[in-house]
Amino acid sequence: MFKPKAVVCAYSSVGTAALEGLLEAGVEVLALYTYRPTPDEAWFTPPAVVAEAHGIPVHHPSAFNDNSVFDSIQGLRPDFLFSFYFREMIQARFLDIPRLGAYNLHGSLLPKYRGRAPINWVLVKGETETGVTLHAMTPKPDDGAIVAQARLPIAWDETALSLTHKAATAGRDLVRHAIPGLVDGTIPRLDQKTLGPSSYFGGRKPSDSRLDPSMRVAEAFNQIRAVADPWPNAFLEAPVGTVKVAWALPCAEPCPPGQFRLTRDGVLIGFADGALRLHTLKTHEHRVERPTEQAQILRELGWPEA
Repeated sequence: MFKPKAVVCAYSSVGTAALEGLLEAGVEVLALYTYRPTPDEAWFTPPAVVAEAHGIPVHHPSAFNDNSVFDSIQGLRPDFLFSFYFREMIQARFLDIPRLGAYNLHGSLLPKYRGRAPINWVLVKGETETGVTLHAMTPKPDDGAIVAQARLPIAWDETALSLTHKAATAGRDLVRHAIPGLVDGTIPRLDQKTLGPSSYFGGRKPSDSRLDPSMRVAEAFNQIRAVADPWPNAFLEAPVGTVKVAWALPCAEPCPPGQFRLTRDGVLIGFADGALRLHTLKTHEHRVERPTEQAQILRELGWPEA
């Protein structure tokens, strides 16, 4: 029986799960190209761990698109090239190497939310549904015919972490089920242009997570959950410095916009149309959950008290 061979470029927990999906589908992975995890990425198992456990050669090139990498992959003569949450745009010449095609797994329902950090952006924008998409790769980002999609509901209190876990599970299943149709050429292909308008979002900067008192409560809450732990967190910028808001929830009690109020049930931060009740502040990576301590931190930073 024919056993397809693939070269995989992958990172993140979604990349790890998708790699597992390939292996479960009986694909022989000839090589993994990936990145070394940083200390703040210890929350997920990197793809290299799975690859090494299966005897797959692991490579950490400083620049994937170098000629040396191209020559190595060309010499492997893979049937497929897969990109699973890989951080680099893969040059067009690489896409012509695999006999059965090059495919990318993207964390949204394409053609919506093309670009970087789709899981974070769908939360920032308050979406109630997203998904994962496996599509043919072209030289353009997140372009090419869609071969498989899975829809994912977004809970009202979903965080980037919980949604990433959902995307990883869905990505594993999507890849595993798509392989037979990709091998024999029977899998349907949908032109993205037929699926409605596209949208594109770039990478997120630290400043994108600033909480502004002019925001509506829903906007502020979406910002917080989009970068909740283990992401760097949203933050309040006060006259004397900043403080991270690791978690907070909308509440019915009032508080003037741009001010805080210490109540029996916790500290409230006022926004344009209501308030958030603080759960956890972080300062220098120290978690603060006691309301009296939270209020003191805000006073010291010069945040106005109602």
